[in-house]
Amino acid sequence: MALLEVEDLKVYYPVRGGWFRPKRYLRAVDGVSFSLEAGETLGLVGESGCGKSTLGRALVRLENPAAGRVMLDGRDMAALKGRELRRARKNFQMIFQDPYGSLNPRLTIFQALDEVLALHFRLNRAERLERAAALLERVGLTAEALNRYPHQFSGGQRQRIGIARALAAEPRFIVADEPVSALDVSVQASIINLLDDIRRETRTSFLFIAHDLAVVEHISSRILVMYLGHVVEEAPARELVGSPRHPYTQALLSAVPTLDANGRKRIVLPGDVPSPLSPPSGCPFHPRCPRSQPKCAAEAPPLVSPDGSARRCACFFAG
Repeated sequence: MALLEVEDLKVYYPVRGGWFRPKRYLRAVDGVSFSLEAGETLGLVGESGCGKSTLGRALVRLENPAAGRVMLDGRDMAALKGRELRRARKNFQMIFQDPYGSLNPRLTIFQALDEVLALHFRLNRAERLERAAALLERVGLTAEALNRYPHQFSGGQRQRIGIARALAAEPRFIVADEPVSALDVSVQASIINLLDDIRRETRTSFLFIAHDLAVVEHISSRILVMYLGHVVEEAPARELVGSPRHPYTQALLSAVPTLDANGRKRIVLPGDVPSPLSPPSGCPFHPRCPRSQPKCAAEAPPLVSPDGSARRCACFFAG
């Protein structure tokens, strides 16, 4: 059985209507299903606003799902509340995009790590201090950092501290929400390699959210592609990048810079992404799809694998 199984997960935000208009819902995540094995990194890509970060936050219960199940080790995390949820948080953590905003500027690095250690482990202060020093060393920092404040570190160092804080609870599953997008290119590779080393050594599973397909391909074994709250394609990383089937994935990949002078032809999609307040009928991508047929507007294609392989694609006319 997979470590994490997500079934038909939905996250809706109510939007107030006017005096004579009914309440509407913004469908940020609209029926997402996937699984994640122990020790696996699953990539998640898509345009800004497609629901990637909302999905990640829902998996660690920073957002409350409207429907669906999030099964971690056979237990539904989406159904937990109160004390049970607080206890379960030990098993799942999150690394945030902004290394400047994710750390409390009033707490020293030890205090930030100690909050997690004191909550989840029965250790005295000396033991927690030793554990905190070991966590910093694990992410490439020294114990001297424990008594310093976040503003005294660079962006890359702060992100390493954020990783150490996520590891402090010894979780089974970590959501990494665009952990390198706010960092210099020279720092990004070291953070990605650090996350991959942690995965191999601890068998921790990662959902790695990003918009850079080159980064996702490097670190992930499989990739999910999201559009307007839906997963439209899933495949092993190299297969998806090498031969994308969904027209949206093909458009995304065509925008990736390449050294090949005869590389992919740029696919320019017409129009804008529809509003999740009023998504189109049928396939959510059909208003912008170059292959759209009348069937696409009338019926939503299921995310299936027609050939029985590890690839899934939600398109009636996949290439």
